[in-house]
Amino acid sequence: MLASPAGRFRLLALAEAVSWAGLLIGMFFKYVVVENEIGVKVFGPVHGAVFVAYVLVALLAHGPLRWDVRTTVLALVASIPPFGTIVFERWASRTGRLPSGARTAEN
Repeated sequence: MLASPAGRFRLLALAEAVSWAGLLIGMFFKYVVVENEIGVKVFGPVHGAVFVAYVLVALLAHGPLRWDVRTTVLALVASIPPFGTIVFERWASRTGRLPSGARTAEN
């Protein structure tokens, strides 16, 4: 999975969404439930690091996956809203912009 650009992109897209979820839960507890900052202190830096890694992998995927500028920009914009990377990953898979299975192994 990690041997191909598509596999790395899929992994980071999922990790970015999971880190968003952790940060949102941390923010909920900080501002709504108990006013405890531990969730934000933990997931804030984690989400930041995963976000940067996702952006780098998206930029590096541009060439090997033969993405046009529009697809690359959409991949980058998808990192902004919560869970946007999952929406983009599914769209890219469905439209053939992100190969899976045997096609991924060929990259």
